[in-house]
Order: sequence, then C-alpha cells, then structure tokens
Amino acid sequence: MKKLFLSAVAVMLSYPLLAQWAPAGDRIKTEWAEKVDPSNVLPEYPRPIMQRTEWQNLNGLWNYAIRPTGEPEPQTFDGEILVPFAVESSLSGVQKRVGDKNELWYNRTFTVPSKWKDKKILLHFGAVDWKADVWVNDIKVGQHTGGYTPFSFDITPALVKGENKLVVKVWDSTDKSYQPRGKQVNNPEGIFYTPVTGIWQTVWLEPVAPEYIENIKSTPNIDNGTLTVDVSTQTRDAWIEVSVLDGDEVVSTAKALAGQPLQLNIPNAKLWSPESPFLYNLEIALVRNGKVIDQVSSYTAMRKYTTRRDKNGIVRLQLNNQDIFQFGPLDQGWWPDGLYTAPTDEALVYDIKKTKDFGYNMIRKHVKVEPARWYTHCDQLGIIVWQDMPSGGNSPRWINQRYFDGVEAVRSPESEANYRKEWKEIIDYLYNYPCIGVWVPFNEAWGQFKTVEIAQWTKEYDPSRLVNPASGGNFYTCGDMIDLHNYPEPKLYLYDAQRSTVLGEYGGIGWVVKGHIWEADRNWGYVQFNSSDEVTAEYIKYAKQLKDLIYKGFSAAVYTQTTDVEGEINGLMTYDRKVVKMNEEQIRKINQEICNSLK
Repeated sequence: MKKLFLSAVAVMLSYPLLAQWAPAGDRIKTEWAEKVDPSNVLPEYPRPIMQRTEWQNLNGLWNYAIRPTGEPEPQTFDGEILVPFAVESSLSGVQKRVGDKNELWYNRTFTVPSKWKDKKILLHFGAVDWKADVWVNDIKVGQHTGGYTPFSFDITPALVKGENKLVVKVWDSTDKSYQPRGKQVNNPEGIFYTPVTGIWQTVWLEPVAPEYIENIKSTPNIDNGTLTVDVSTQTRDAWIEVSVLDGDEVVSTAKALAGQPLQLNIPNAKLWSPESPFLYNLEIALVRNGKVIDQVSSYTAMRKYTTRRDKNGIVRLQLNNQDIFQFGPLDQGWWPDGLYTAPTDEALVYDIKKTKDFGYNMIRKHVKVEPARWYTHCDQLGIIVWQDMPSGGNSPRWINQRYFDGVEAVRSPESEANYRKEWKEIIDYLYNYPCIGVWVPFNEAWGQFKTVEIAQWTKEYDPSRLVNPASGGNFYTCGDMIDLHNYPEPKLYLYDAQRSTVLGEYGGIGWVVKGHIWEADRNWGYVQFNSSDEVTAEYIKYAKQLKDLIYKGFSAAVYTQTTDVEGEINGLMTYDRKVVKMNEEQIRKINQEICNSLK
C-alpha cells in the first residue's frame, strides 16, 4: 500500500547561529518541545490530501522585526524567529506581542534547486494570521487575508538564479476588529487565550509543470457505489485519468477531458467508520497526447452522513445509513509551547490517539482550524470531526433556553463579506477529508448573524455533510440539528422533533494538577475537585445521566474538554499532556457504552 506520508524530497536550508535558538519564557511545556530541531522543523509533507514527490521546506530560523504599521520594510531586524511558530509562542524563540498598531516582518533567503529550472515554482503557506503581504526579490507576489486556510502564489517570474530574498509582512488586530479569531484575545483570561500573530503553519516551495493540477474534489455516494472526482487544472487541452486503489490493487479507473467531472464505480465498497477507517488511495494524472504532464496522489473514503427518524420518532444522526451516537471531546487545539502550532507531528496526532483511547468516536474542533495533517490523522484513526467556524465580529444577545426571539446582530458589509469568504475557504480546504461530518457556522452567538441564510448556504454548498447552525444558543428552525449547552451536568431542556437534538457542550470538570498549570492563582473550571478519583467519579456520574437522556432525545454529545488550556483547567489531560487526569480504563468503558448505545 502506498504510504500517504511518502517520504518527499524536502531540501532543508542551513542557517547560521542555530545554537542561539531556544524556547522563550519559563511556562510549562510538552515533552515534544525538547524534540524541536531548528534545522528540521515539522519536516513532514504538509498536504497529504494532494501530494507530489518534490518539495522544499522553508520552516526554520528567519529574521523578524516588529515595527509600527505603515513603515517601510526594515533594514535591520530584531532577531531570529523559528517558523512556523507564532511570535507570541515560546517555541518561536521570541514570545512577544505585536498588537494592531504594529506589523510583523519576516525575512529569509532560499535557493531553488537547479533541477527545477523548467518548472513553475509555487510558494505555499499553510496558514498566516491574519493579513499577509509577500515579496520575492522585492517584487510583490501576493496578499492573503484569513488566519486559518492555506494559500499559495506562483513566484516563478520573480525568481533569480542563486539566492532569492523572501519577505512577509503580517498585520493582525486579534479581537479589535471583525475577523475570525476563535479564542484569541488581547487580554487573555478564563476561556479566552493568548493572541496568535503571523505564520503558524508550514511554509514550503513546490515545483509544478507549466500546466498542472490545481485542486481535486472527491464526493462518495455509497448508495449507488460511485465516487465523483472533480479535478481543477490550468488547461482544457488535455485529459484527466483517475485510478482508485485498495492498497496496490486498482479498483476503478476513469478518464475525462480536463474540466469534466469523473464518476467511478466502486463495487462492494469498503465503508469508512470509526470502527473501520478504511481509505482508498487515489492516483490522478493530467495527460496530453498520451504523455503525463502532471500527477498527484491522494486518498478518499466511502461514507455518508445523514439524519433519519428512528422507530420512536427521534431524529438520529446516521453514518452509512446506520444510527450512531456521536460522542467526543471539545478540542481547542492549543499548546503551551506552540500556542496554535503543535511542536511536532507526533504531538499533533497525540490528542487524537488519546481521544480514541478514551473510547470516543468524535471530536468537536472548537473555533479553530487545524493543519491538513491533523485531518489526515483523523481520517486514518477513525474520528468523526465537527468543524467550527472560528468566531469573530460583534454578537447579538445570547438566548440559550428557548428559540431565539431577539434581534440578530447586523455586521458591516465588509465584516459580513469577510465571514462569507473565510467560511467558504475553510469548507473548500477541508472538503476532501472523510472525517468531517458536521459544519458549525456559529458558537454561542459569537459573531452570529443571518443564521438561517448562512445555514442554508452551507448546506447547499456542501450537501454531503450535516449542518449545526448555532451551537449553544440563538436557535432557529434550520439546519440538521439543535445544539444545547449545559454546564456542568447534561440536561435536555429543549427538544426539536424535526431535527436531531444534540448536547454540544457539557462537563468542564476541573482539577488543578500542581506542576502542570499555565499560571498560578488564575485557574478556572465549571466545577473543581482535588484528585483523579474525584474527577473520574464526577465524569461517570454525568456520563450515566447522559446515557439516560439518549433514549429521551439526545443524538450526540460533546464533553468539555480534551486538555487544560492556559487558565482553563477542565481538561481530560493537563495542558502539557503529561498527566491524564481521570482513570482511563473507567472512562473508556462508559464512553464506549455511550457510543454503542444506538446499535
């Protein structure tokens, strides 16, 4: 079977003064922080859903400077920063704030391998928060806004032989403007955390043919045993060849002119599920006159997310036409050393593996979007993902015990347009990942506006997933579910007979584990206890209450939360991931009972 994480040609450049880099600050860190090598930072291929064999990793030490907004490119720099860790993080080696009155400048050089001389060169950024302007050899190559999605520029016309200069300028207002920001605030406390500014995912170069495959979009249909694949290219004067493989065995092939979708038959399809996360490999080629111009490797899965009324009249979530109770933790995706960025790929997958170990079948990715590899790990391990839109903008009154009868927030035209742009980009970015089962446009009224319209647009744009229009309040009769929040215990205080009723947040059982806290005397949880036995007993008490409520109407639940985060100490694990707070065997047993309750 072809490895999804095929070892690619990743040319790491050498940097002077590597020994000067060290994590900044004295806060707690994960064990993976010690494994960060500034000459080989996050070396894994960053886009496994569409993979080529050649690339060049630009992670490592760059020059940085923080300057007042509007100033020209600095001629001197403040020091070195370890990319791709945000400037506020410990692993950046800087740990400084930027703020909305300043801009963050990056500078480095790179050399394009001579064997790429007949290729176009694409410069990729995994994510930069929030507005990025990019120059190569003092030629501006592009600008991007949005802190959570990948973007790229064709930099070929700006390149010179030998050493090339790369400059990036970033501005981010965090919570002083309308842009999506999730839990980032300028004054962190409680459930809100440290700002993240600048590059926070891998930066890399990729050589492509003059005409190349730009994007792929795969959509399974398990009811008729077909897979539809749309391939975007820069040409119409060629054709596309797609092969679906089970390991090394070809299952199906199809050809079509560039620009035409392909439908492939998948006989006796193996279905993806948390119990059996089977993935098919994809090989995709762009061909002209029998000659392959470009080719990429990918993967897909045959699976289906729907709802259906059961024999008792309750609208249940379904996976592959079977009722499933989806149960998992609220996953913030924060790290004490890297903030938004996991120190290593081993760290990135760790929380997902522990979620499986704990007996869950789902993760709610809370007001954050992860690097592509995180979703591939979920695909491979078998975890359903509820994907939140990172929150931002002004909010209406929050009404969470009844259907919304207030006045919705009105965003400025600029703010509304930006929300729609970034939400579409997130859906486009994540469309191909089989694990994504639910889109969540709004959480607890944060930046919520035009709820019915946004929910309808989301469902029409991607009918293959379920839509949870408003998690935790300001409910409307739209989308596929109504999502209650209740702390600390589960409570079914509102029921929707036409849609699935889910418990999008509950729990928050806190315990301050000495030696593993972000800061002293500012720790917060919904309820607090003093030992593993106490928090385990409380967790099981709530889980038993939840089991009873499943038969009364709940079709999914989300427990708060995977780890402690900064001053919030209600995690299943400490923030540094060094302590599992509960009896793992006991919670796995009750969690599996809950996940299997509708079978």
